[in-house]
Amino acid sequence: MVRDEIDLDAGLEPTVPVWAVFGDLMAGMLGAFVLILVCVLGMQLDLASRLETEMQQRRAESQRREALEQALAGPLAAGRVTLNNGRIGISGSVLFAFNSADLQPGGRQLLKSLAGPLGAYLKARDEILMVSGFTDDRQMRDGARLFADNWELSAQRALTVTRALIEEGVPSSSVFAAAFGAEQAVASNGDAEGRAKNRRVEMAPTPRPKNAPDAAKPRE
Repeated sequence: MVRDEIDLDAGLEPTVPVWAVFGDLMAGMLGAFVLILVCVLGMQLDLASRLETEMQQRRAESQRREALEQALAGPLAAGRVTLNNGRIGISGSVLFAFNSADLQPGGRQLLKSLAGPLGAYLKARDEILMVSGFTDDRQMRDGARLFADNWELSAQRALTVTRALIEEGVPSSSVFAAAFGAEQAVASNGDAEGRAKNRRVEMAPTPRPKNAPDAAKPRE
């Protein structure tokens, strides 16, 4: 009989207490909640960091434009140049005769007045100046074809302005030329007024490349 009682007890399966199952469930839910919270906080921190970076960039750009406006206050007030989104614009007719890359006296005088303020601005902010030449979309005429095409004309005009600025004291390491031909028009080429606006030279200060030589340091 004792043996039968032992066999009966051996056939019973042990039961897991309810509180232990509940505890495991709560622990799992808490772990999931903590994981979600960490992810949300991480996303918020990343978003806050991006917003702060963007605000700093906007403040820097605003300060940059204000400094450039102050440097060019005289020419801007006289209407001899324009300033749009940090780009200094000069009408092509002010600098050059039609289909020519030779500076007119008034154009050279204007560049002379710009060289000092621009040079000081570039030095103070450690930036370089991109001088860009643009034309309208009309092809070179055979009778006055001094240049192969508009690309060559815009390139030569940009180089002429660049050299003039260097002659007036802007360090050669702080200025370079670029040609755009008839690309990036600012007005319609369908009428004379629009074409005149497209024939222009623009100058835009840009950050100095990291590996570029410092203009303030003498070259060895």
